[in-house]
Amino acid sequence: MKPAAQLGWRAALISLAIFACLLLVWHLATAPKESARIEAGASSASSAAQDEYAKLMGKSSSSPVKTSGFPGLAQMGETMRKELANPFYDNGPNDKGIGIQLGYSLARVGLGFAIAALVAIPLGFLLGMSPLMQRALNPFIQILKPISPLAWMPLALYTIKDSSVSGIFVIFICSVWPMLMNTAFGVASVRRDWLNVAKTLEVTPLRKAFLVILPAAAPTILTGMRISMGIAWLVIVAAEMLVGGTGIGYFVWNEWNNLSLTSVIFAILVIGVTGMVLDLVFARLQKLVTYTE
Repeated sequence: MKPAAQLGWRAALISLAIFACLLLVWHLATAPKESARIEAGASSASSAAQDEYAKLMGKSSSSPVKTSGFPGLAQMGETMRKELANPFYDNGPNDKGIGIQLGYSLARVGLGFAIAALVAIPLGFLLGMSPLMQRALNPFIQILKPISPLAWMPLALYTIKDSSVSGIFVIFICSVWPMLMNTAFGVASVRRDWLNVAKTLEVTPLRKAFLVILPAAAPTILTGMRISMGIAWLVIVAAEMLVGGTGIGYFVWNEWNNLSLTSVIFAILVIGVTGMVLDLVFARLQKLVTYTE
């Protein structure tokens, strides 16, 4: 077996072991605990009160009483089975399946991310190829970049007056800066030798941009896009909690209002898995455009 494959198997085994330990800790922390035994000499009135309480809770006096309100593995398994059995049901505005809610979030993220790419990548090329424009625009970038994307939400709601479009605008704002900065850095870092060869061959600026600069800067550009997608997926959940309506963030908030903690945990797992898949996609694209000798 090759060293890389052997390392992959070892990493997978360690990951499975950690996952099993986490499940064991969860099970032990949420396992039902038996009520304290009545000590010798305790009054019969106390025992009767415990029996009455157990009956009110739908339990026999000898059955274990769960003292923790956190859901156990059995409850989570039942919730996951129920949600995944019909993820695309639609029973009205406040009752949609997890698949539909996830689709709304992915659509908003995809549209906002695409608009950001259309703005950030050409502008990043301009900044990377022109030191003058980089110095001229740098103060504006440094002022706008640290602003939290959610700080733009009230202004977006006031001007756009549409919660869904406002969410897309917030995704655009949070996605544009990593792509812009990484594109400018990648373009500015292209080896001078390659640019000198293109100049010697009298390559037109457009051909130089697509045939020389873009392939050389592609790994850095994809890194910025990967970072932007991670930030966008973080922000859309918080934005949908604020504006409501549809989306995985709204699903989390709505289930919390319904006091369904198992559904909240299930949605958190879905958010994490979706974010991991998106990151793996960009990691694969980044690997495809990276030159290795």
